This record gives sequence, structure tokens and C-alpha cells, in this order.
Amino acid sequence: MDFDSEASVAKGFQQNNDLEANSLSGGSGHGSATTSSSNNAQAGVKNIEAVVMTWTEWGLIAAYLSIFLMAFTVSLEQQTVLSLSVFATSSFKQHSLISTVYVVQGVVNAVIKPPMAKIANVFGRLEAFSFSIFLYVIGYIQMATSSSVQTYAAAQIFYSAGSTGLQIIQQIFIADTSDPLNRALWSSLPDIPFLITVWCGSIIGNDIINTTTWRWGYGMWCIVLPVMFLPLSSALFWNNRKAKKLGLTAPSPWRRIGVVQILKSLWFELDIGGIILLSAAFSLILIPCTIASKAANGWQSGDIIAMLVIGFVCLFLYPLWESNKKLAPGSLTPLRLFKSRTFCAGCALGFFYFVVFYLSVQPYFYSYLLVVQNESITAAGHVTQVFSFSSTVASIVISLVIKYTKICKPFICLDSIIYIVGIGLMIRYRTQGVSVSQLVGTQICLGIGGGMLNVPAQLGVQASTDHQNVAVATAVYLMSVEIGGSIGSAISGAVWGKNIPTKLTEYLPAASKQNATTIYNSIDNALAYPVGTPERAAIDRAYQETMRILLIIAIYVAVPLIPLSLLMKNYKLDSWSRVSKVESLVAEWSREEKFRS
Repeated sequence: MDFDSEASVAKGFQQNNDLEANSLSGGSGHGSATTSSSNNAQAGVKNIEAVVMTWTEWGLIAAYLSIFLMAFTVSLEQQTVLSLSVFATSSFKQHSLISTVYVVQGVVNAVIKPPMAKIANVFGRLEAFSFSIFLYVIGYIQMATSSSVQTYAAAQIFYSAGSTGLQIIQQIFIADTSDPLNRALWSSLPDIPFLITVWCGSIIGNDIINTTTWRWGYGMWCIVLPVMFLPLSSALFWNNRKAKKLGLTAPSPWRRIGVVQILKSLWFELDIGGIILLSAAFSLILIPCTIASKAANGWQSGDIIAMLVIGFVCLFLYPLWESNKKLAPGSLTPLRLFKSRTFCAGCALGFFYFVVFYLSVQPYFYSYLLVVQNESITAAGHVTQVFSFSSTVASIVISLVIKYTKICKPFICLDSIIYIVGIGLMIRYRTQGVSVSQLVGTQICLGIGGGMLNVPAQLGVQASTDHQNVAVATAVYLMSVEIGGSIGSAISGAVWGKNIPTKLTEYLPAASKQNATTIYNSIDNALAYPVGTPERAAIDRAYQETMRILLIIAIYVAVPLIPLSLLMKNYKLDSWSRVSKVESLVAEWSREEKFRS
């Protein structure tokens, strides 16, 4: 998935944190989040409610500044390393497997969101933040020291889990300390750094490649990110301690119980069985699509067939597992939600939106710019990030518009059309020799459509269910988006892997045909041929024609966005907000009464 887009999508947890139908409350005097602080609330939920009661105004300001600092660091990191994956996979002579890396990221991003929110509720916000940072660092250490594309791809599991967890918990913290009316705007705080880092990240990435190695480009964040996390962790730690001294925190649910009981509780609380089935299903179905061209017998390979069979079996077993209350009492995807037409249409919108994104902008557009358009690393990075910049601006603008109009369906319909027009423009201006301004213009149009489509679609999904199930509905929506990205990456990888080698063999001069595989596997080898030589012309043509095929597939996949947008109900969001406000006031009164007593 495009990391920036994923950061925008992550704000889905802004309306409610508790996946077990418990909402959280904000601090008195600082705005309050929706709450139902029942006796059944998990320890992490009770503790954050107690911590929020201890926030001072300046303490809360410091916490939000810390959130912004960490968001800026994560944003800069993502923009910097975005161009490194091309060179990392090329160093292993496996450039084409970049789509496999994105598939792994997408699958992890899809299934990790609800469990990370669960971890925050079970153990606490500070613990969840720290765990996410730990996974982040482990992933980067493994990437920096990887010796093969397999270990590099495996590192994405830790990196994606940490990155997604961090984004989700940032949104949960914002929901803990903000009121429903303004939460959509506050939840955009982690997105704001993209407006700056989108331009400087590629410059830093270019300097890293020119002065050192891609390995240091990953390794340096193992130091930077934990340091930037210290202000927020310190604020949470001291307020946790203050709340504990006042006797407001809940006792640990893990005291005086055995290891076996703890593991059993976590198994059901986090629905680990469902996570394993869903992860295995999409991994074993999608990854073969990106590696089949490299298998000894292609799609007839025994390994490929076995992976696909096991994947489809896991996919079949997943809904059976989730519908069984004994096996999955805290299911990741409650099947009752799928009775809502608006919910299903909204999730499908998110799904197709990201399938199209990973067929057009990611993962091969950057390679296309380097080779066919002969752009520098910095220039190619800037062009690819125009989408992130324009989509971030568009999402903020549409959030303001929705705040005052209190409706979302008309924007979904309009933005679906804009998004499709953007893909059409990419096809029109995806030829060798077009100007940079034309390329940038297509990305602006596509970014506006994508940024303005995601926010109202997400709100429509949230409004389609009762307030207790908002977070569950949001989690399923986010999973649909990520799975769409994984499928888009898999299709891209399959198309790229089938067409590039064939076209290189067809177009390269006779004396260079034996180099087709080497050129296909490494973008450095492709760039080694000077512009104007017959070899470079053949490489450019192969890239050009393959990119056009991907875009034609993308525009066909984008067509369902329009009828799906029409299927959604035009909810009045102000009535939904009023319900949240009443619950918030009741919760705040209950907290004050408890504090006084």
C-alpha cells in the first residue's frame, strides 16, 4: 500500500476505540470522546479513562505536540525509504519482486489493525505504543541486514505491524482526548506532515543512495524513531503514574493467573485463530500471483498450486470460524454487519479504490519514471508523491466541507468520477516524452479524487451501523482497503512478471537478448544503458507498453466505483453526532461524580 494513503485511511478509528463495543471518554475541560465506561471494559480502556482525568491543559497540548513530532518523523521516514525498496530488491537481482513486498505489507496491514486496537484496550495505550515502536525497529533492523529478498520481504511483517499499529494507536489517543464534533479534524493531525515531507523525503533518499547504501537508509530509523517517541512516552508514563497514585487505574487482569490461562485469554481476546486464517488465506492466494513467472514450471509448479489450494481452503474456513461464538467470541469481522447495504457498498468502494491505486501509482510507476521518462531519483520521487500531497489536502478540505454540510453521499459519487478521470488522464499522458507538468497534472487529479473519496466513504460506513459497532465497522472497512491494495499489488506483479521479460526478449537487439533476464531483475542494469542506444529504446518500450496494460486494467477495475457510490444511503451525520455528544456528556458527568466521591 502507499504508506501515505494508508496513514489517511488509518483515521478510521477516530470515532470509537473499543472493538468490544466500549467507547472512550475525553478529559473534562478538554473535550470528551464518546464513552460507555462499563464494568466490562478492558483494563486498557479503564486506565486511559483514568489517565485522561489527570491531564492538565498544558499537558494535553504537550501530548498533541508529541503526537505531531512522532507523526512528522514517521512521515519523513516513509517518504525517505519509499524509493529504497527499488534499489534493495535490485541489489538481490529481484527487482520484479517489489510487488511481492507490497503484497506482504498489505496483508499484514489488513489483519493487524483490529488486533493492535485490542492490544491497546487490553494492556494500555503506552504499552501498545511501545510495542509498535519495538516491532518497527525490529523490522528495520531486519531490512537493513537482509541478505536475500526473502528475508527482506519477511521484515515487512514486523515493519508493517509496527507502522500500522503506530498509526492506529495515534488515532485512538486522539479519540481518547477529543470530542466527536471536532475529532475528524484533530485526526488529520498525523497527516499534516505529509504536506512537507512529501517534497523533502525523496531528496534525502537520493542523498542516501548517492553517499551511502540503501541499508543505512533503513538502519538510521532504528535510532531516530525511538528518540522521537520519548516525549509522548514520557507524558503517558507520568500521567499513568499520577492516575495510579490517585487510585483511579484498574488493577492488572494478569495478576495471580497462570501462563496457560493468560495465553488462552489472549487467544480469544485477540482472535488469533481468525488472524492466522485471514493472513494465510490472502498471503497464499496473492503471493503466488507475483512469483509464478519465476517458478520452474510457472503456474503448473507444485509449490504454486499447493499455496493456492491451502489459501482458498483458509479463505473458506475463515467465515465459518468467525461465525462460531465458541471459537471466536471476539471476532475480527462480525458477519451481522454485512446485512447493511451501505456498509457493504462502502467497504467495496474502499476495496476497489486501493486495487486501482496499486495498479496505477504503485508499485511500478516509480520504476517507469526512472527508466522511460529518465527522471532522477529526486524528480521521480516528487512526481510519485504528488498523489500523497494532493490526496492529503483533499481529505482535509472534504473533512471541513462534511463538517458543515453534514452529508457525504454526493461527495462519494462526485469523487468516484474524478478518480476515474484521473486514471483516464494517466493513460492519455503515459507516453515517452510527455512533460513533467502533464505527469504531475494526472497525479493531482487522481489524488484529489482519491483523497476526497476515502473520507466520505469511511464516514458512510461508520454511519451505517449503531454507535456501539462503529469501531468494528471501521476495522472491517480498513481491512477491505488493505486487502484491495494487496490484490492490486498481486495483479501488478503478475502483469509485470509476464510482460516485461517477454517484451525485452522480443525488442532487445539480437546481441543483447541474453541480458533480458538480468535487465528485468535489476533496475540498475536497465538504467546502465544510455538513452538513445537500441538497448535502452527496447527497455523503454517494454516498460511503456506494460505500464499501459496496467492502467487499462485499472480503469476497468475503477468502473464499479460509480454504481457502488449510488448504493450508499445519504445519512444526516449531524444526528449521529448529537447522539455521540449526549453519551459524551453523560460519561463526563459520571466521571466527575466518581472523582468527587
